[in-house]
Amino acid sequence: MSTPETAPRLPVFRLAPDIYAPLLALTQAAKKGLDPVLVELLLIRASQLNRCAFCLDMHVTDARKAGVSEERITLLSAWEEAPAHYTEKERAALAFTEAVTVLTGGTSRPEAGGGFVPDEVYERAAAHFDDAELARLLALITAINSWNRLNVAARTPAGGVL
Repeated sequence: MSTPETAPRLPVFRLAPDIYAPLLALTQAAKKGLDPVLVELLLIRASQLNRCAFCLDMHVTDARKAGVSEERITLLSAWEEAPAHYTEKERAALAFTEAVTVLTGGTSRPEAGGGFVPDEVYERAAAHFDDAELARLLALITAINSWNRLNVAARTPAGGVL
């Protein structure tokens, strides 16, 4: 049941269809060569942080299809408290996803370590991914954040159609 605060607001992709294809192309290109399970975990985590019901619904469904257990999906919002459920590589990618998505955890002073993605988070991810994989992870995180922001602002409902 939708309320005035949750009723669909704007069918962005129907009104501006030329926005959909490039964003989808970015998402698909970013996924190339990455583990599909890892991809879904990151897409879910960013969508949790951004409170995007549409993307959460889609990516939880996709994660199940990719073989991710219900336990891992359920614990994802508290992944740091459930280290036995995620590999070190997944935890490094999840920390990177959170840092890129939230962009408030570090310092904005370049002389103090640079940007809002802390060096230790980047270095942790870099220990598990080569530069090309890191570039794809960054593009994937950027893409899901774009999808999330468009869908949240437009109030695209979970289970809805773009």
